[in-house]
Amino acid sequence: MQRVTHHGRTTAYRVADRGGEGSPLLCVHGSGGNHEVWKGQLGRLASHRPVVALDLSGHGDSDDFDADPGWETLSAYADDVLAVADETDAQILVGNSLGGAVALQLAIERDHDFDGLVLAGTGAKLPVLDDLRQWLDSDFERAVEFLHGEDRLFHDADSRYVQHSTEAMRAVGRRVTRRDFETCHVFDVRADLDEIDVPTLALVGEHDHLTPPAYHESLAEAIPDARYREVRGAAHLAMLEEPEGFNAALREFLDDAGI
Repeated sequence: MQRVTHHGRTTAYRVADRGGEGSPLLCVHGSGGNHEVWKGQLGRLASHRPVVALDLSGHGDSDDFDADPGWETLSAYADDVLAVADETDAQILVGNSLGGAVALQLAIERDHDFDGLVLAGTGAKLPVLDDLRQWLDSDFERAVEFLHGEDRLFHDADSRYVQHSTEAMRAVGRRVTRRDFETCHVFDVRADLDEIDVPTLALVGEHDHLTPPAYHESLAEAIPDARYREVRGAAHLAMLEEPEGFNAALREFLDDAGI
């Protein structure tokens, strides 16, 4: 892992480069996760294009910060992403779930010219079920179990992936995971999508019940230069569950957009 220091904290990230061409992809994980959710991209895409995956603050090997859920937390996560982007010259953001919200916030509010966005398993508005919010507050194990139920994070993944994801969320812990989901719950940029002026891919697992295909169809309709694709046989963590389908859609998008 490499590290960059910014805003009084250190953000950890991993770079995979096997001689690929073009500016790096910068992959941003979702709520309660870490950079390892992108192992199918770090391991399989790096021969075509460099891939960078970071741990947001409070996740994995990155330092935490003290912030309330909502805009303050989202802004701090955006600072993490910009610091790594500047350090690695990454120009294409690939965000899953909360990571997609961060990517959208950067594209709309920050003065940084990225070349493209991949919005995977996310949405312009990310409401969280009231029961899940309650469990995240009072019964964390029940929340973790719920998220790993059928057609939420995974559709029919290898049990090793499910176990790894479960352990990673437990390692992040209740406080940070709850902060992530509460930040998602108040996130809403539906009125601002027409301000995004870079090529965008809305990419979703066909079985994703957390951020369903309709969310991504709406993104593709509202963002001026956007397109929609589904990953067959996958749910919310399509990049981990079906990396070949995910990577093929991503590469096709990059080729078509000329970035």
